[in-house]
Amino acid sequence: MFDTVKYNEELEYIFNQFPSYQQVGKVAYKPGIETMTDFDKQLGYPHKKYATIHIAGTNGKGSVSHMLASVLAQTGAKVGLYTSPHLTDFRERIKINGEMISKEFVLDFILKWKPYMLEKKPSFFEITTAMAFDYFAKEKVDIAVIETGLGGRLDSTNVISPMLSIITNIALDHCEHLGYTLGEIAREKAGIIKAGTPVVVGEALNSTRAVFERVADDKGSLIVYAQTSLFKDILASDYELDLKGEYQTHNIRTVLTALSLLAQNPQFLKIVGDGWSDENIRTGLKFAARNTALRGRWEYLSQNPPVICDTGHNANGLKIVFSQLRRQKYTRLFIIIGFVVEKDLGKIVGLLPHGAYYLFTQAKIGRALDSKVLADRFMAAGLNGKVVPTVSGAIEEFKKIYKEGDLLFIGGSTFVVAEAIEFFEKNDNFFAN
Repeated sequence: MFDTVKYNEELEYIFNQFPSYQQVGKVAYKPGIETMTDFDKQLGYPHKKYATIHIAGTNGKGSVSHMLASVLAQTGAKVGLYTSPHLTDFRERIKINGEMISKEFVLDFILKWKPYMLEKKPSFFEITTAMAFDYFAKEKVDIAVIETGLGGRLDSTNVISPMLSIITNIALDHCEHLGYTLGEIAREKAGIIKAGTPVVVGEALNSTRAVFERVADDKGSLIVYAQTSLFKDILASDYELDLKGEYQTHNIRTVLTALSLLAQNPQFLKIVGDGWSDENIRTGLKFAARNTALRGRWEYLSQNPPVICDTGHNANGLKIVFSQLRRQKYTRLFIIIGFVVEKDLGKIVGLLPHGAYYLFTQAKIGRALDSKVLADRFMAAGLNGKVVPTVSGAIEEFKKIYKEGDLLFIGGSTFVVAEAIEFFEKNDNFFAN
């Protein structure tokens, strides 16, 4: 019988002993791949036992990763998917054909490698990356879609040799680690470009295009821009998608460009075999969220009243999210919002709808920006609202005041969205009670 108590204890142990960036921020950031390279060696280089696709970028890499994984699984391939952060369950990070890694594997891996971890002090992300690579090898996946954690060049995942690299876009985020200009950040993301391996770039500006082309030229790598590819005029509305955010237009162009490039690779065609068809591509895209259990991308947590959440968390992503939000039909708009401390609020405050009523909150993590500080900053800019220091409390506050025709949006931080999802899962039919 599986020891759930032991599992929870050991998982809590690695969260505490090896703090995650998700929980504590920059103090957990560990640039460089030396420790990961050694861990990989100790494991027997598991990632060399299957094909990989490597994805970096400021925004969209999660959606692109899940879309690709869904399409590849639709062809009949056994597909690993490694992403971060997780929303409600650690095991969301590591999946095969939409199924999370087993608790048994997680526990066995931690116990087996605990002496090594205590000696070498890998970061939390290095531990989870090693776990994913090992799991995919032992489960004999055909191909794995690997998302970087932060950056690219010095990211733990950058020990792999993929058949395709993808950089979704570049925006100003995590500047304290990656640089304070788009060019500097592009150089970090471009670090995933490998010699002779093609790379797809989803969106590029003049300042980032020059960086990508210089690195690709040095590496002898073909570079293809989704913005100028055969799919440049594709809109999200041209495909049936269960990922509803309008920003998916950018992501689907990137995915289709990547798939067209992969289709020129004999090794890839051998993996997907007879399952490679336009029908399977469309079906995989149509059910990407369902097939991969992706949450928090323009997701309705309630239909009556409408409650929408989205994990967009920087100026680049929030600009698109709030633009879409303004076009929804409602009598009154309410927004539950919270951020982590390192976000540049100056770049965000001007994007927020001024006619909305805000419930300023904070997630239950050390990185959360104090809700009173957030409220002071945003109300000084002319926004109207009140402080409700917990996400669950903010949702309950909305229930007290909502009327027919009201719309609630929840976002600003991935962690605020995670708590909202968890709340609605635990409180089924919340508004009917």
